[in-house]
Amino acid sequence: GHALTIQEHLTVAKREMDELKGVDSGRLSIGVVSTVNYFAARLLAAFSRQHPKVEIRLDVTNRESLLQKLEANEPDLVLMGQPPNGLDVDAADFMDNPLLLVAAPDHRLAKSKRLELNSLADETFVVREPGSGTRLAMERFFSDYDFKPQSTVEMTGNEVIKQAIEVGLGLSVLSSHTVELELSAGRLVRLDVVGMPIIRRWYVAHRSGKRLTPTAQSFKQFVLDEGKRQSAR
Repeated sequence: GHALTIQEHLTVAKREMDELKGVDSGRLSIGVVSTVNYFAARLLAAFSRQHPKVEIRLDVTNRESLLQKLEANEPDLVLMGQPPNGLDVDAADFMDNPLLLVAAPDHRLAKSKRLELNSLADETFVVREPGSGTRLAMERFFSDYDFKPQSTVEMTGNEVIKQAIEVGLGLSVLSSHTVELELSAGRLVRLDVVGMPIIRRWYVAHRSGKRLTPTAQSFKQFVLDEGKRQSAR
């Protein structure tokens, strides 16, 4: 299914003409999983300051629908967790994505040290929707420890989950990048759990064989450099 239609060829040709004007013009379409969004917005703002004429389109979705878009070769680049094996993509990892277990500050376990996962079976876990990379990583982690919470509540997206945890609905596994603000403001706390954080990596990816425009190439390099800078901090 790699054949491009005539229409796609024309679109590519037009974009290449635009791109001959260099990185400072042209379009950039980026797909990101919702967890990366917090970081991606900062990245795009910084990139946009350097290249103010580039038109940027940001599409935020969950892992499953992003993979479908990647398969269809839609965005120039995607930022996501590790792409599955068997998908024909070029992917370079650029940054750690630590997953934490968070709770409301007045939760009875907020001050506990070295909690064993199995001691949390009676807690309610608020989990992301199926198709979310965070949920996938959480399920793998739970199965490594033969852990099954007795009660789970499923919600779509990080924002609504954070609000639910703040008001005491239960515990949740979330990316440290999505809860940075709430942790520093004391609206959420990170529980000290053996085996956590779960360290995942973020990747910048595109379909194999895709010819990146100079703008996309430049943004990809920008992401990789920014990842190095963050790691060095």
